[in-house]
Amino acid sequence: MDQLPIEPEAFAAHVLEMLRRQYPARNAAITGPLHVVFDGRHLGLENLYRMVMRDPRNARDIVENYLERLFEGDQISGSPLPFSVARTRIMPRIQPETIFEHLDREQVAHIPFVNGTCVVFVIDLPQLTVSITTEQMVRWGLQPDDLDVISRENLARYAPDLEVRIVDSHDGGRAAIVAQQDGYDAARLLLSSLHGRLARELKGDFYVACPSRDSFIAISVGPDPFVGRLKLRVEDDYLRLPYPITRELFYVTRDGVAGTVAA
Repeated sequence: MDQLPIEPEAFAAHVLEMLRRQYPARNAAITGPLHVVFDGRHLGLENLYRMVMRDPRNARDIVENYLERLFEGDQISGSPLPFSVARTRIMPRIQPETIFEHLDREQVAHIPFVNGTCVVFVIDLPQLTVSITTEQMVRWGLQPDDLDVISRENLARYAPDLEVRIVDSHDGGRAAIVAQQDGYDAARLLLSSLHGRLARELKGDFYVACPSRDSFIAISVGPDPFVGRLKLRVEDDYLRLPYPITRELFYVTRDGVAGTVAA
């Protein structure tokens, strides 16, 4: 990809050609904007496209690495993994419900969340993460709620000394930014200790924006102009960043996390 295709259609065509060169015996076809079916599997390319748009100079490496890890994950997910080995590596991720437009809901281990999202579960490996399927969950003798408990416990231990950057606004608003960039920034919305950790800094209950997987911004409930400016930034990040989740704000209280849109 020496010359970067800017248009999404051309980008998808280029990725398709790479797949055909690497796997000539397998069937691959474009079935929609930034969407490919490869050997019967639906591949959404939007996240890959956004990654490349952020760093076009390294486009070839980004695409090759993305595809390599994708197929490595397929091989690992197809192999039985003992629960005793996987338990400490099970982690949560917040995903938009739209993932089920191209995935079979019944085959993905998940629980519903708020703001049109759900929580899926992955096995965190040194170089990649592998989604946990319903089949794998049943093989372990577990239910989604069991994975939820285990994954949140692991998340709390993953980076116990959470680094938070506090930003004050001239009009009295305040934001707390988490940017570990470890693939679990947005997932930290699920931490049971979150309200206790940030309520004092943000003067009580607060909003959290998770426009993408690697974004977490906690926001004081007021003043309105401050919240409005942050919502514009969230909207931009949601449309621009890889692995988008939601443009809506979450509302965090002592009792838990609520959505700000109707269920």
